[in-house]
Amino acid sequence: MKIGTVGTNFIVDTFIEAAGKTGKAEIVAAYSRNPETEFAKKHGIPKLYSDKEDFLNDGDIDLVYVAAPNSLHYAWSMDVLKAGRGVICEKPFVSRAAELEELIALAKKKGLFLFEALTVPHLPNFRLIREKLPLIGQVRFVQLNFSQYSSRYDAFRAGKNPNLFNPEFSGGALMDLNYYNLCFIQRLFGVPEDIRYFANIAENGIDTSGLLVMRYGDFIAEAVAAKDSDSKNFVQIQGERGYISAGPTASNLRDGFTVVTKAGTENYNEQDCGNVLYYELLDFIADFETGDSSRCDKALAEALDAARLMDRARKDAGIVFAVDKKNIR
Repeated sequence: MKIGTVGTNFIVDTFIEAAGKTGKAEIVAAYSRNPETEFAKKHGIPKLYSDKEDFLNDGDIDLVYVAAPNSLHYAWSMDVLKAGRGVICEKPFVSRAAELEELIALAKKKGLFLFEALTVPHLPNFRLIREKLPLIGQVRFVQLNFSQYSSRYDAFRAGKNPNLFNPEFSGGALMDLNYYNLCFIQRLFGVPEDIRYFANIAENGIDTSGLLVMRYGDFIAEAVAAKDSDSKNFVQIQGERGYISAGPTASNLRDGFTVVTKAGTENYNEQDCGNVLYYELLDFIADFETGDSSRCDKALAEALDAARLMDRARKDAGIVFAVDKKNIR
C-alpha cells in the first residue's frame, strides 16, 4: 500500500513511524505548502510536492493520509477522492456530519476506500474490553477523562489565535480530545438517547474544556476533556457486578485495563506496540489488500453517527464554526 501524506505536524511523524512498523505500507510522497521544508528528507520520502494538483495526480499513490487542520479535512478528502485515490483522514473526520455524508457517497460511487484515522476501535485492548463487558453485569455508569494542558494555550491566552483554539479551523476541546471519549462510548454502546455538552467557552466562542453527558436507557455516560487544565486521565465502566478501569486515555489504552468483580481482579493488556497508530494501519492494510470494504462500510456508518452526535453537542453548547455558515446542507 503506497501512501502520500498531507501535513507536517507531529501526528504525521507518528503515522510514518507506524507505517514503517507494519512492513506493508510505504510512504512514497508528501505534500507541504512550504517547498523548503526538510520533512521529506527527514523521513526519507522520495517525493515532496508543494503543488496540490501535481501531488494528487501522482500515479504511485494508492491512498492519501490527510492530517491538515480540522476545517480542511473535508476539502482535502473530497479532492483526493475526485482524483481517484483512497483516503485515510485524521480524526475528527469532518467539521459537520453533512460533509461526511458527501464524502461517503462519493467514495462508494467511485469504489474507493475512505478510512478515518481514529485509534479507538482498532485498539486490541478496546476490542477486549468489549468482550469482557458481560463480566460486570448491567452497566450503570461510565466515566472518562482526557485532559492535557495544551502547549498552545498560553499563546491563546496572550491574544494569539492558534488553530487548536480557533473556530475558523474547527478547533476546541470537543473536537480535539472529547471526540476520542465520545467515540469510545458510542462504539461500545451505540447511539445514546440524548447528548448534552456543558462547555467552558472562551471569548472567541471556542470551548477550552467541557463535559459531555450521554443518556442511555439503563445508564449514564459522562466524558470530560480539557485543553486548559490537567487531570489524572482514566476510563471507568461501572456495572452491577463489578467495574472495568483502563488508562491512561480512551485514545490509546496503553496501560491495559482491569476487571474487578466479586470473583477477583484480572488485569489485561494485549498491546505491545507503543505507537498505537500501528493498529489502525494494520486494519487499513488488510482491507486494502483484500479489497473487502465491509469493515470500512461499518466504520463509516459509525463515524457518521459520531459526527451527528458532535453536531448535536456543539449546538447544545452554542459552538459555531466557520463551516456552519457555509451553504452545506
